Amino acid sequence: MQASIGGRLCTRRENPDSPTTIGGLVWRDGLVRRLSAASPGEVLLVCAPAGSGKSILVHSWAEHEQLAGRVAWATVDRGERDAQRFWLSVIDAIAHAVETVEPVAPAPSFRGELVIARLRAQLGSLEEPLTLVVDDLHELHSAEALTSLESFVAPPPPTLRVVLVTREDPQLALHRLRLTGQLTEVRGPDLRFCPEETQELLAAAGIELSDPGLALLQERTEGWAAGLRLAVMSLVQHPDREQFVKEFSGSERTVAGYLLAEVLDRQPAEVRELLLRTSVLERVSGPLADFLTGNAGSERILQDLEDANAFVSSLDVSRSWFRYHQLFADLLQLELRRVSPTMVGPLHRAAAQWFEEHGEVVGAIRHAQAAHDWPFAARLLADNYAALTFDGRVGTLYHLLSKFPDDVLDTDAELALAFATACLLQQRAPTESIGFLDLARRLADTVPGERRRSFDLHLGVQRLVLARWAGDLETVLETIPSVEAALAAQTVGERVLGDENRAVMLQNLGIAELWCSRFDEARLHLEQALALERRAGRPWLQVACLGHLALVSTFTGLPLSDGLELSEQALRIADAHGWGERPITVPALVSGTSALMLLGRLDEGERWLERVLRTLRPNTEPGIEVIVHHARGALRLAQGRFEEALVALRAAERMQAQLASTHFSIVAVRARLIQTQARMGELAAARAALAGVGGEERATAHMRVAATVTHLAEGEPEKALDVVAAVIEGIAPAIHRPAIATEALLLDAAAREQLGDKRGAEASLERALELAEPDGIVLPFVHVPLPGILERVQRHRTAHAALVRTVLAILAGSSAPRCCRAAPLSEELSEAELRIVRYLPSNLRAPELAAELCLSPHTVRTHLRHIYAKLDVHNRNDAVARARELGLLAHSARARPRDGPVNHPDRVRTAHPIGSHA
Repeated sequence: MQASIGGRLCTRRENPDSPTTIGGLVWRDGLVRRLSAASPGEVLLVCAPAGSGKSILVHSWAEHEQLAGRVAWATVDRGERDAQRFWLSVIDAIAHAVETVEPVAPAPSFRGELVIARLRAQLGSLEEPLTLVVDDLHELHSAEALTSLESFVAPPPPTLRVVLVTREDPQLALHRLRLTGQLTEVRGPDLRFCPEETQELLAAAGIELSDPGLALLQERTEGWAAGLRLAVMSLVQHPDREQFVKEFSGSERTVAGYLLAEVLDRQPAEVRELLLRTSVLERVSGPLADFLTGNAGSERILQDLEDANAFVSSLDVSRSWFRYHQLFADLLQLELRRVSPTMVGPLHRAAAQWFEEHGEVVGAIRHAQAAHDWPFAARLLADNYAALTFDGRVGTLYHLLSKFPDDVLDTDAELALAFATACLLQQRAPTESIGFLDLARRLADTVPGERRRSFDLHLGVQRLVLARWAGDLETVLETIPSVEAALAAQTVGERVLGDENRAVMLQNLGIAELWCSRFDEARLHLEQALALERRAGRPWLQVACLGHLALVSTFTGLPLSDGLELSEQALRIADAHGWGERPITVPALVSGTSALMLLGRLDEGERWLERVLRTLRPNTEPGIEVIVHHARGALRLAQGRFEEALVALRAAERMQAQLASTHFSIVAVRARLIQTQARMGELAAARAALAGVGGEERATAHMRVAATVTHLAEGEPEKALDVVAAVIEGIAPAIHRPAIATEALLLDAAAREQLGDKRGAEASLERALELAEPDGIVLPFVHVPLPGILERVQRHRTAHAALVRTVLAILAGSSAPRCCRAAPLSEELSEAELRIVRYLPSNLRAPELAAELCLSPHTVRTHLRHIYAKLDVHNRNDAVARARELGLLAHSARARPRDGPVNHPDRVRTAHPIGSHA
């Protein structure tokens, strides 16, 4: 199809499957093919607003189908109310196309049913089908003509294909045709140009626009064919085309003239008044229009305008809210300023009042700002900005604040406080938030007495947030009492957001405690915050809280699967609300990344990490960035991408400088950095880094592991055994002891293997497997790969055959199998069944299990049947996976306590500080 406001046709193309322009007009294959699919005996309805290219589409299709001589085209005269004249024009058009139909002369008494019956009979003798086009059907206002047309087309004669072209839905009962599949419809949205078609139209006219210019033109015209064609006519001669597009609107002369003549001037006075007064709105409802016009019945008028395709579109299924086409809205606003310029401000103020009364705060603020009623707008925003942040509408809040003039912002304490919140949540530079917070403090005395309690509360909360952002637990603890006092001082009417503010206080306290390694306190306060957020129904707050709970969970003894489930909960909430790519999801994403890595699901961990890096923004919270870069470094180290690991770990180390206290994972970051250097062969750098570590940090499990790796790389297994012993014995401080102790045992096994102590190496490996089994921890086996010892253990009797198979598969290039989160058991396992479950990861068969447990083989098999039924599985491997997810694979009685020493069976070495062997 070609897009134009003229009647020029395009010629038939050689290749109808390749988009092109002909004579400066765009051909649209999809629409032409849709029309071509209609057969004789069917009706085509092309219904769209003025200037949509309806007639051009039908002309182009007729030419494409080579229907010349087999098309009868009848155009309805404007305001046609005479049934006889309408039918005479239709019959005359058909008579010019086929000889079997004879023209009809006017008569004093016109009987439409007889004329139609005669016409049907004449069409029945046609040897080839005919197409009848009735153009501008919306101009037909004769009830008699519409009734007879309905009987004629429902359905049409089998030799006739009828095309109805109209701006509004015809008053014809076409539903029966729709049900029988005899109606093909092309409507306004179908006729809108897509960006590629707009580009073709511009290219045909020799016009080049930048990508942003093209996107803006597409947005302003909404793909409206006439608007685009009018823009092209102006662009051809305009000296600055990019500037023209920026300024192009319904007030542009050619567009305004077209819309005035074709749409606005055709409306009754009452409708024109409604359109002009409501043009100040982005969306309008019947009650709102009634309020602005002082009249009733506006909803019916708006619905009628939509039915008439008068550039009015409903926004909901119930057709209660509407919007105007962008160019039409521009024209209405221009006309309002021309005829009633003094009404613009009062209309905006009235709209602000209506939106406030109906609880639509954002709309109220925007209209108050448009009216330049800054005190009203400021009061509305100060009263509601906390609720906007709790709802996750941070971008909206920042945009609203940016619309206030500088002189208003510089003198309003409450706006300054709101801006401090918005800047921090928008990841602006922290200095911006601090600057606005200082301004709010200086202006505090200007806050009216009745608003001071609320101001003091929000001031305390913002100070708390900034302190947490900087990892300043001391300031957080100092600020808590003032926030508590402000909450307690609120009156009953002021406690609307009481749960939310208390949740924010507890959440920030918990996050600050997390960064400072106070894990138990952090988990307690985060769980309390989450309960309040759920009670208040604030999903935005829940996303962040769940993410940080996921981070802290594994440090307080919860299984890795629990932490991963918390991350997934946070992401489900975020995705459901359209926040999936917002920075609020980063804690959950990075926690999930770390959990997946520990579980050996490296491919999934990579995908989660990619999402983390896509979502991360500049000026993200330093505490989170430390974890993000640490996770990236650990994954790259596991993948053998050492240079990238170093870059990530050094980035994590740099973030520590922005924190007021030592981040809980910074020692692990520095230890991983040294390990990476050692594995790269940069032993001098690794030794120098170890030599620079302070005494307290040297004693940690992570730094001892790093020193052990270095000793092994230097061929010093004895020194390695001495240094790692304290980690195995549980003496060295550590976070997430199962993982670091597993890695220590693997290094111990590697050192013993170097010394030729195969039995000792296998024993250490078995201890590592025992420690890793309950959670299915795999990452240490990747960081310290021991395939030879694993294969030897696999051939012998091992209590952890399932985990050995998983580790060997990963070392061979696979990823750990993904396991779905298990639902709680409908029936608990008995103590006897639990004892058997804890042996399932081994390679012991039922008779061997029976001997180990002093039971009969029959009893063991009976227990296994019950276990499989209760776990809802069908084989041993699935039973192991399900039991692991449910946390049923606790250490056997022979194992050491989970967070206690993990001693080697042969000897217990005396712990030595790293410095003595580094």
